[in-house]
Amino acid sequence: METIIFLVLLTFSLFLVIRSTDFAIRYSSKLAESFHLSKYVVGFIIVAVISILPEAFISITSALDGIPSFGLGVLFGSNVADLTLVFSLVVLVSGRNLKVESKIIKNRFLYICMIFLPIILGLDGHYSKIEGLTLIIVGLLFFFYVLKDSRTEDDSKKGNFLAKDMILLIVSMAVLILGANMTVKYGVDLANNLHISPILIGMFVVGLGTTLPELFFSIKAAKKNHDGLALGDILGTVIADATILVGIAAVINPFYFEPRIIYVTGFFMLIAITLLLNFMKTGKKLTKKEAILLILFYLIFVTTELLIGFKG
Repeated sequence: METIIFLVLLTFSLFLVIRSTDFAIRYSSKLAESFHLSKYVVGFIIVAVISILPEAFISITSALDGIPSFGLGVLFGSNVADLTLVFSLVVLVSGRNLKVESKIIKNRFLYICMIFLPIILGLDGHYSKIEGLTLIIVGLLFFFYVLKDSRTEDDSKKGNFLAKDMILLIVSMAVLILGANMTVKYGVDLANNLHISPILIGMFVVGLGTTLPELFFSIKAAKKNHDGLALGDILGTVIADATILVGIAAVINPFYFEPRIIYVTGFFMLIAITLLLNFMKTGKKLTKKEAILLILFYLIFVTTELLIGFKG
């Protein structure tokens, strides 16, 4: 009986995610038009900032509880999943190649630098308040640069901005995050009820749970031919996680951590974004073949983590 209840609740959670995603795409597209911005920059700045709430909650709570290294592991681990598994699923589920805006290719070295910065600062196994502030400032400056660099040429014309669209987008994303969290919770409950291995639960349900908002949003966006929204949401989430959220955790509570988080998870994160951007550069698209290669890379990452024996 419990299994049936958990299955029903899990189904309802997924329904919330899917329906709220439809509304989020609709209103983010309207905002792109009213602000004369590309769909990519709306996804990168507005949608991604909302999408990082699950990771933000975990990292900030971990910092306040005196275990910020746990939040760091979640942030870096979810970034590897976003840059490989999530992008791959968007391509494979949408059933077509993902078109890449030329501005992403032009700025690819900046994206790599954004990921490289927290790795360099964390090589000694410690993040200080100064380093935290540096990450926050650099992250915010990069978001500002993307906004400034992505204005459309027809910027002289004023769009009809409606506060209602912004409010409805925020509400849609809030429901999406709620649905994603419920999906993780009831997925764990169902797995426990079916006596599935706790390692598998942690790795494939809880660990990947924070990527659900951008995963569902980007898949639906790609299916509706809004490739810019899909790309912007995932890349914006990754950059915010690696800079602003790590920085906030360090400012709240400067911390030491196991250096292997940098040497292994951080290394895989850096290689993942380099590999992804190089794939995007070829033909200005992400193909199904490249998506499969990214999945293989993610499996290597998971295997390495399990062999080394990280605890969450």
